[in-house]
Amino acid sequence: MKKLIAVLLFSSLFALNKPAQAQEVGISFSYFLPKNGYFSTPISPFSLRGLGIQFGDFIVVQSGFSLYRMSGMNVTDLGDLQTKDPIVGPNFTMLIPAELVLQYVTQNQEFKVKGGGFGFGTFDNNIMTGNLDKAIRTFEGWDVANSDVDFDSSLGFGVMFGAEYVVYVTSQWGLSFEVNYYIGGADFPIKGSYTGGNMAGPLVTREVDYKDATLDFTGLEISLGVIITQ
Repeated sequence: MKKLIAVLLFSSLFALNKPAQAQEVGISFSYFLPKNGYFSTPISPFSLRGLGIQFGDFIVVQSGFSLYRMSGMNVTDLGDLQTKDPIVGPNFTMLIPAELVLQYVTQNQEFKVKGGGFGFGTFDNNIMTGNLDKAIRTFEGWDVANSDVDFDSSLGFGVMFGAEYVVYVTSQWGLSFEVNYYIGGADFPIKGSYTGGNMAGPLVTREVDYKDATLDFTGLEISLGVIITQ
């Protein structure tokens, strides 16, 4: 699946360099609501979406990018440890979609249904130790817990689908409202230890190695933007 999405991303970016019948550029403000995470905001003006090539009247291939300041993202596959609280954040996340778009165009409006893949990379990551310690306390049945862990981050991939509505104020520019849903993840192995116990008992230290941990990039994106025709 990851190889397929990587090929889709490369192919769409390659296609954007070819001659096209029409092109659009979209400058958007995109907001992300991650599953089991905190509401995240874009870093303006680092969001350029809707770079595309039109094939005929109904098909468009498009891409772009958005830079997010993620407030908190969940990590899955932590062995027996379960939590719905975000574990990683805040961080910076670069998102690059590759979309196949089916569109219906009237004189001054566009209706689009889209789907495809996306890639993302995170940097300046932080572990939300408070939420991690809370999950450990719940799992162990302890009164107190203190974690000391390290992690490795990598590029992630996933699939997406959504819809967009555009109304043109003039023949050169219009306003867009877009909603997308993303399902993806990135390898995020966590290794270290935690110490804790009950108030009446001795402290215990356990080593942990969550080598299969995954940074969960699942959630809803809402975008408001301006479309400029070329």
